Amino acid sequence: MANHKSSIKRIRQTEKRRLQNRYYAKTARNAVRDLRATSDKKAAEEAYPKVSSMLDKLVKTHVIHKNKASNLKSKLAKMINKL
Repeated sequence: MANHKSSIKRIRQTEKRRLQNRYYAKTARNAVRDLRATSDKKAAEEAYPKVSSMLDKLVKTHVIHKNKASNLKSKLAKMINKL
C-alpha cells in the first residue's frame, strides 16, 4: 500500500475518474447501439446529433481516441443515409 498522503489521494482520484469514464463510455456505446438498431430514418436523424455530441465529449476528456469517434460518426452517418 502507498505510504505518502499524495499517493493515497492519487489512488482515490484515479478510481473515481475510472468509474466516471467507464459510465460515460458505456452510456455512449449504448446510444450508438440504439441508433444502429433504429430502422426509422426520421428518428435516427434526430438521435444522431445527440450521439455525435456524446462522442465528441468523450474525445475532449480523453476517454476515447478522436479517430475512433470520427470512425463511429462516419459509419453512423452512412447508415442513416442508407435508410
